[in-house]
Amino acid sequence: MNKIKVYGADWCEDTQRTREHLDKLSVPYEYINVDHDKSAEAWIKQQNKGKRNTPTVDFGGKILIEPTNEQVDVALKS
Repeated sequence: MNKIKVYGADWCEDTQRTREHLDKLSVPYEYINVDHDKSAEAWIKQQNKGKRNTPTVDFGGKILIEPTNEQVDVALKS
């Protein structure tokens, strides 16, 4: 699988849940804090029809918005 990118915010519970789940599975990923990266913030808004939904996770081209742990597991297997 290509590199996973988690676009989120430190204060976001869903972002923290997704990151903790990936850490528990020992899956490497890049975390991009959209509060500190305006181009990343613009990218997630583009993916989310103008909304700033976090986390937005890029699984090597497959984009999941606010995924559940189960959705993350499925994406990791594909």
